[in-house]
Amino acid sequence: MAAVIEDHPEVQVFDEISLIEHGVRMAISRALPVGLTYPQYEVLNLIARRGQDLTPAVIAGALKMTPGAITNTLQRLEATRLVSVAPCGADRRKKRVGLTPEGREAYARSMAAIRPKVERLRDGFTQKEFREALPFLRALRIWMTELA
Repeated sequence: MAAVIEDHPEVQVFDEISLIEHGVRMAISRALPVGLTYPQYEVLNLIARRGQDLTPAVIAGALKMTPGAITNTLQRLEATRLVSVAPCGADRRKKRVGLTPEGREAYARSMAAIRPKVERLRDGFTQKEFREALPFLRALRIWMTELA
């Protein structure tokens, strides 16, 4: 007799993670200002959290994007004046990416639009529940990173 998915909790965990990730993307995408895509939001969010002056390679690595995908995303963000891409002062071969004033404003609008969803999330679960989930999720992420 063939095994059913309920017989494999490891498969169920990955199914749940996939569904959660899809739900997060959809909820954020629906709340973003018109014209801003989820990958563009991710770049703005990363720069806003880590600070200005990141290289495209650092951004791509942090967001698990391919070099081609990050180049395309940065070109679109630069065309809409949300980021600036400039040569590095120390090594002219590298580029540095930073938010423009328009980019900071777009990021602030995005966060304001997402805030009600985050508040609903906080109302639905306790801090204790989030803290208890973290050790397993971190261990799984580290294990998956080492596997790759």
